[in-house]
Amino acid sequence: MERSILKNCVISGFADEIDSDVDKQIDLLKELGISKLEFRSGNGINVADYTIEQAVKLQEKFKSNGIGVSAIGSPIGKIGILDDMDKCLKRLEHVAELAQIFETDYIRMFSFYIPEEKNHASYRDEVLRRTEQMVKLAASKKVVLLHENEKGIYGDMAERCLDLMKNFYGGNYKCTFDFANFVQCGQDTMEAYEMLAPYIEYVHVKDALFETGEVVPGGMGDGKLREIFEKLDGRGYQGYLSLEPHLADFAGLKDLEPDAKERGRSDGEVAFNQAYQALINVLK
Repeated sequence: MERSILKNCVISGFADEIDSDVDKQIDLLKELGISKLEFRSGNGINVADYTIEQAVKLQEKFKSNGIGVSAIGSPIGKIGILDDMDKCLKRLEHVAELAQIFETDYIRMFSFYIPEEKNHASYRDEVLRRTEQMVKLAASKKVVLLHENEKGIYGDMAERCLDLMKNFYGGNYKCTFDFANFVQCGQDTMEAYEMLAPYIEYVHVKDALFETGEVVPGGMGDGKLREIFEKLDGRGYQGYLSLEPHLADFAGLKDLEPDAKERGRSDGEVAFNQAYQALINVLK
C-alpha cells in the first residue's frame, strides 16, 4: 500500500513479539518487507545479556538475511531510582559495545521507576544526577540514548519528559515518543507532542484506550496517531516508526510490564501482522 504521509520513514519493530525464536522473527519480517528491527531479545535472551560472541553471530545472521538493527531495545534505566547505579552504568557500557556490533547508534533507555507512594519531584535531583552519568558515558561511547516515556518512571508524563530534554537533549540524548504509554498515563498525546516535538528522534507505534488502558492496533485507540503523524510529516520527520504491538502475550512480557494483563492470545505472528497492517492504514 502506498503511503500518503511519512513516506521516507522506515518501519521497524520489536520482533520478539512475533516469537522468541530469531529465525521466526526474521521470516515474518522478510514476508512483510520490513528490513529493520528494534532488537530487544532473541532466543530467550535479553539484548543486554548477550555476550560479544553471541552478538557477533547474531549480527551475521541478520545481515545475511538483509535485516538491520534500528535500535537496541535495552532495559537501561528501567530500575528503581534507589537501585544500584554502578551496575546500571556497567550494563550500559556493555550495551554500547553491542550497539557497535549491531551497527546502530541508538539505545532505548528509561528514567527510573519512582516509588508509587512518593512524589516524582522529590526524586528529580537524583534522576538528573543519574541521567547525567548515562549521557556522559554515551558520549564517550559515541551512542545516542533514546528516552522512552514508560509508565511509572520519572519521565512518564510529557512535562517531566520535557524537563529531561531541556537538561540533556543533544547529540547523545534524544526522545522516543510512545503513544500508548502516554495514553495509559492519562496524558493527551497531542499535548505531549506539542511539548516534545523538537526533541523527537524515534517513534514507537502502539495505541491504547483511555478508559481501560488496553493496547489496541494503531489508529484504533486514543493516541491520535494519524493527527500526530501528519504533524511529524509537516516537520520533515524521516526517522523510524517502530512497531511494538503488545496485542498478544509473548515471552518476556511480564519482565517488561509486571502489571501487564494477559491478552488471552499467543498468536504473535498474527498480532504483529495486524499491527503492521494497522500502521499502513494510518499512513495511507
